[in-house]
Amino acid sequence: MITKQLGKRILTSVALVFFAYYSIAINIYIFLAALFLLSTICFIEWNNINITKFSKKKNDKMFLIRFFGLIYLLIFIISSYFVYSYFGPNYYIFLLLICASSDIGGYIVGRSIGGPKLTKISPNKTISGSIGSLIFSLFAVLLINKQDYLLLEFPFTFENIFLCLSISVSCQLGDLIISFFKRINNIKDTGKILPGHGGILDRVDGIIFAIPVLLILKYVSNI
Repeated sequence: MITKQLGKRILTSVALVFFAYYSIAINIYIFLAALFLLSTICFIEWNNINITKFSKKKNDKMFLIRFFGLIYLLIFIISSYFVYSYFGPNYYIFLLLICASSDIGGYIVGRSIGGPKLTKISPNKTISGSIGSLIFSLFAVLLINKQDYLLLEFPFTFENIFLCLSISVSCQLGDLIISFFKRINNIKDTGKILPGHGGILDRVDGIIFAIPVLLILKYVSNI
């Protein structure tokens, strides 16, 4: 049975998929505009969740928090531009598919199996969910190789498997970073802009971390 909350999550997810796909597929100008809009909202949410904890008269650290968030997002924007420019929009869509598969795997396996907690930073995350994220990230390769729309081949080689697993780990680390700041600020969601999901930053925290990692891997190892 689909609950009201789950129904909101499904509708929001479908809308996000269409927005992401067409923002990436049309042309690089639309892509960059969407990227800047996304990053601006993330920066606002980042400031909002940290202002209570770090903005104090005697010990104001909000400048450092804003600076960290700004650098974090600038690295993401620059990395996204280079990935899009050098490898094409289809490859960028594929990366998002790996991130989404990893996220779905963590949710399904973690909820189904449960077990020991992964870390105190995020009590809802389990070791089984983390392993599920790694396994499900490989499903993206199967999906890509079974379709003809993106004109993209991604064979099951050791290098590509390593790439998928690295992206999954990066997504989980990005998620944990934002979870850490939400936890110390005693906040559940970064915002309320997405019905059933929370804030934009809640949904893209892993992607923001994964794209720069991918670019580094491509540059260092040429995988």
